[in-house]
Amino acid sequence: MDTLKKFALMEKIVHELEDLKNNQQAIMQKLAKIEVDNMELGDKRLEKDLPDMHQRASDNLDTIGGILDDFAVKTDQFNSKNNIAGLKEQEALKG
Repeated sequence: MDTLKKFALMEKIVHELEDLKNNQQAIMQKLAKIEVDNMELGDKRLEKDLPDMHQRASDNLDTIGGILDDFAVKTDQFNSKNNIAGLKEQEALKG
């Protein structure tokens, strides 16, 4: 795989991880809302299962955040090491 294609794929993965992180945050917000709503309702199954679901979602969010941070650093380092801006200029000149 050539350097520019590899960098483009790395950037794509960073964006996908960011999207995944945002989706996981939305899941946590929805779970919290259900927990609040259930305080009034008092459904036993929700009381039993929601805290575990919330914890697992939180753990997933932490994992996604860690992966995203590490991969973003790798992507930035790859960018710097391979002078991606210069390669893009060369590619544009070849047209």
